Amino acid sequence: MRIQPSNVLRNKAIAAGAREWSGGLPDLVDTLASEWGFSVGDAFADGTEAFVAAVTMDDGGEAVLKLLVPRPDAFENHEITVLQLANGDGCVALLRADRERRALLLERLGPSLHDLRLPLAQRHEILCDTATAFWRPAEGSGLRSGAVKGQWLINSITNLWPQLGEPCSREAVIHAVDCAHRRMAAHDDRRSVLVHGDVHEWNVLQAGDGFKLIDPDGLIAEAEYDLGIIMREDADELLAAPSVVDASWRRAQWLADRCDLDAVATWEWGVVERVSTGLLATSLELQPFGRDMLAVADALAVPHRS
Repeated sequence: MRIQPSNVLRNKAIAAGAREWSGGLPDLVDTLASEWGFSVGDAFADGTEAFVAAVTMDDGGEAVLKLLVPRPDAFENHEITVLQLANGDGCVALLRADRERRALLLERLGPSLHDLRLPLAQRHEILCDTATAFWRPAEGSGLRSGAVKGQWLINSITNLWPQLGEPCSREAVIHAVDCAHRRMAAHDDRRSVLVHGDVHEWNVLQAGDGFKLIDPDGLIAEAEYDLGIIMREDADELLAAPSVVDASWRRAQWLADRCDLDAVATWEWGVVERVSTGLLATSLELQPFGRDMLAVADALAVPHRS
């Protein structure tokens, strides 16, 4: 097959300072195919952080090859650490890995929650069940803390917003930064667990009669961080409500109650992630997702204006 990364993936590599990575993919795939014993099938077109393709092992087994975009901070290799910690429990099983080449061989799973087109309420139930099954202690793992990720998100927001021509209101940015500071101050190692960091419907796949997570970012943080990811998604549903603020709060309260967590922390992580991801999606031309997320962020920032 022709090894051709998507435009979004190519743009992500360029933004990460890895312009040459895309051009080297064919040779890397050929080398790994020979070393690990597989033939390459179809590539998955929706990857934004890695080149991902179905492979058939020489013994006839099915797997997935994942080649991560290099990043200056080398955080992409944290995915290997997370998958080793999870060991296939609630998360896709890692079959082989090469940290230097940022290459992973993974178990093949079924369709994503997004592809199943289930109603929003049912999706939220599955997302909560999958996330709670993933959370576990991971002291000494070397993964980033929620406080460190909070500062990273602040830096991303304050850098991208002016670069993109201020695609959301200043109030939305201020609101997100304020929420991030509060979550950073609230970080407590004693309460922190291994969180996935990107729990959404594209990252939850069928596995037998259940579901498993893929593409973990991996953080040691309060569990509400993962609920904040669920908060930022399905922006069109929130925009269609009579009151975006009321609909957002109902979602935060339901998610928190469902997982026996704190609604305010859930809401605040949702605010931060919504602005950060909305700006990132805008920079990668992932629309209308970016616009919708930022429109919700603008609506939520209105009550916080001075």
